[in-house]
Amino acid sequence: MNSPHEIARSAPAPAGAPRSTVTTPSQSQASSAPPRTPDRPTRSGRSRREGSGWPFVIPFVIIAVLFLVVPTLWGVGLSFTEQSLMGNGGWVGFDNYAEAFGDATMWSTLGNTVVFTLMSTIPLVLVALAMALLVYTGLPGQWVWRLAFFAPFMLPVAVVVQIWVWLYQPEIGFFNYWLDRLGLEKVGWLTDPNVAMWSMALLTLWWTVGFNFLLYLSALQAIPDQMYEAAALDGAGAWRRLWSITLPQLRATTVLITVLQVLASLKVFDQMFIAFNGGSGPNGSTRPILQYIYDTGFTGYRMGYASAMSYIYFALIIVVAVGFQVLTTARRKEQGRGR
Repeated sequence: MNSPHEIARSAPAPAGAPRSTVTTPSQSQASSAPPRTPDRPTRSGRSRREGSGWPFVIPFVIIAVLFLVVPTLWGVGLSFTEQSLMGNGGWVGFDNYAEAFGDATMWSTLGNTVVFTLMSTIPLVLVALAMALLVYTGLPGQWVWRLAFFAPFMLPVAVVVQIWVWLYQPEIGFFNYWLDRLGLEKVGWLTDPNVAMWSMALLTLWWTVGFNFLLYLSALQAIPDQMYEAAALDGAGAWRRLWSITLPQLRATTVLITVLQVLASLKVFDQMFIAFNGGSGPNGSTRPILQYIYDTGFTGYRMGYASAMSYIYFALIIVVAVGFQVLTTARRKEQGRGR
């Protein structure tokens, strides 16, 4: 027999009458209870997930150890010996380093490298910026100019050097031909000690400026158009927008390009080696330090001494890179305080 409460719950409501809902105490408690939070993963579960990436990382770690760490440590040990390609040498301690610091040829070739770095870095920054601005400001046939500016960068260094060696030929070369047609004196592009390094810098400019051009063009396209529109409404002309908007927005890209170009120029070797057939240029004026290290190790067979010079030069490059980083960080802090 049903109780009155059960009859009331089971009896159908009259037609048209509003339906009422009866909430039981158990339902009320269930609805008011807070949602259940998912269980936290156990330590073993986290460890299992964290360790799942090791099979993908280990091959690259092995390659880095075998082809980077091991040769580096082996080279450090080699620099303290008289190792030669002709046979094993004994331990000499810091004698190789002491000899390197007193080696006039090493310092002269280092000076050649620094001169080349200055000759090439400044034009590679300014010319790349000018090229990017020309294309960005609506130069007709933009895709043609982009291809023309970047195409030389894709050529192998041997091809580039052979092209420019022909252009620099004293009698049949392109440049001297037109100098002669204009009634001007011919130039010894690869034979004059005062001109040869400039010739290498011009070659490098034509070859690598396309990469810097793309970096600048990408940075220009990232500048919001609203900044130029607001400046135009305020009456700012083209030059004012360039100095007040474009160049400040490109500051980070300019620093990046400068650092990359300095480091690349300090490692110059291929252009000079191929252009002068392994020689040192007129009066040694184009011989970079890396070529001197190469000649010492593989022509003079003094592997230990060449290794010592390599690590001295490596330390100098690290100092340059750290110096750039310190200057950049200090500049950012000054800008932050100015805001």
